[in-house]
Amino acid sequence: MGFQRVEIRADGIACRRGERLLFRDFGLTAASGTLTEIVGPNGAGKSSLLRILAGLLKAEAGTVAVVADGRVLGRDDEPPSGLMHYLGHLDALKNPMTARENLAFAARWFGAAHGIDAALERVELKAQGELPVGYLSAGQRRRLALGRCWMIARPLWLLDEPTAALDAAGRALAAELIAAHLAAGGTALAATHEPILAGAAQAMIA
Repeated sequence: MGFQRVEIRADGIACRRGERLLFRDFGLTAASGTLTEIVGPNGAGKSSLLRILAGLLKAEAGTVAVVADGRVLGRDDEPPSGLMHYLGHLDALKNPMTARENLAFAARWFGAAHGIDAALERVELKAQGELPVGYLSAGQRRRLALGRCWMIARPLWLLDEPTAALDAAGRALAAELIAAHLAAGGTALAATHEPILAGAAQAMIA
C-alpha cells in the first residue's frame, strides 16, 4: 500500500504558554518518506509544537501548511486533519472497552485500511484483544495506539513520545512501524528524547 505524497511546512512559528514565550522563529519542512525527530529539553515546547502542527493549538505567530501531491491545501480542500494521525501523551483509549472494541470504534469513525485482527497481531496484542483496556499495561496501551495508526493508515503521523512506556521490544516494534510507514511514502514527525530511526532528520527546540 502506498500513500499520496504529503508534506508539512512550518515557517516562523512562535508558541506562548501563559505569559511565557516557549520558542519563536521555528521552521521545518517534513517531506514524504521522512521522519523528523523533534528534540529539546523538557518544557521547551515539543508537545506544543506538535499540537500546533496538528491544528489543535493556535500559534503565537507563523504559518503551517499541509501539501498534498505538490498542492497546498486550502479551506475548500479535504481538511488536513483527514490526512493525519495525532498521537499525544494520552493514548485516547476507552478503558471500559476491550482492545478490539477500541479499534472497532476507530475503524467505524475514521475508516480502516487493515482489519482489526491484523492490527492486533501487528502490535503483538492478539492475546489481549478481549481485555478491557484498563487492564493493559502502559506499554501495551502504547502498542495499541500505534496499532490504531497502522490500521487506519493516514499519510501524516504526528507522534508525541511514541516510545514512552515501551520496553526494548516495544521500541523496536515502534521503529519498525514507523519505518514501514515511511517506506510506503508516509511522513512522520515525532517529539522524542531518544533516537527512533538511524538517519532521521532532527529539528531542535532550544
